[in-house]
Amino acid sequence: QVQLVESGGGLVQAGGSLRLSCAASGRSTTGYATGWFRQAPGKEREFVAAINWSGGSTYYADSVKGRFTISRDNAKNTVYLRMNILVREDTAVYYCAAGSPDKPTALVSSYDYWGQGTQVTVSS
Repeated sequence: QVQLVESGGGLVQAGGSLRLSCAASGRSTTGYATGWFRQAPGKEREFVAAINWSGGSTYYADSVKGRFTISRDNAKNTVYLRMNILVREDTAVYYCAAGSPDKPTALVSSYDYWGQGTQVTVSS
């Protein structure tokens, strides 16, 4: 089994920044893509960003393109989501997920393992 633990969430003012981390442990995730998703109260879970194992391929939702950056440090088994210019609509619980094949994708069904989530709240 793979365990994923998100951290770095919190309360931030609109226009501010946060960096989320997703640390993997347990079974090796070598060759797995990792994605970030979010879910706001009363809304469906939505895709945010994804990255392949090497970090050479990324994919973003249109709503965050240009503001968020996904990256990874495989030596630390950690994937990051840098979020800049945050707006109220970014308020949600953010989840990371890992899965194969090694292709960044928005498809929830492509991910085998999920973390418990970290809350991000953007105040105006």
